[in-house]
Amino acid sequence: MPAYDFRCTQCSTVFEVTRPASDDSPLPCPECGGPTKRVFHPVGVHFKGAGFYNTDSRKAPVSAPAPAPACPSAGGCAGCPAAE
Repeated sequence: MPAYDFRCTQCSTVFEVTRPASDDSPLPCPECGGPTKRVFHPVGVHFKGAGFYNTDSRKAPVSAPAPAPACPSAGGCAGCPAAE
């Protein structure tokens, strides 16, 4: 089970409680009995490796033009690129 930090809105006491993630019932402050709010901590992000910015901001490569589709009548129709 994860541990969560809570802060009292009246006396600013911070305490830790281990409980299931699905349990969202309100907790009273252990010091004064006042209402509490859960404290959220920012998560650290590490960009490791050379050139992480370059790989994320590159333009998409230009692809070669697609070949002309084959004529279904084996080049027998007028104006068909496969017949020329």
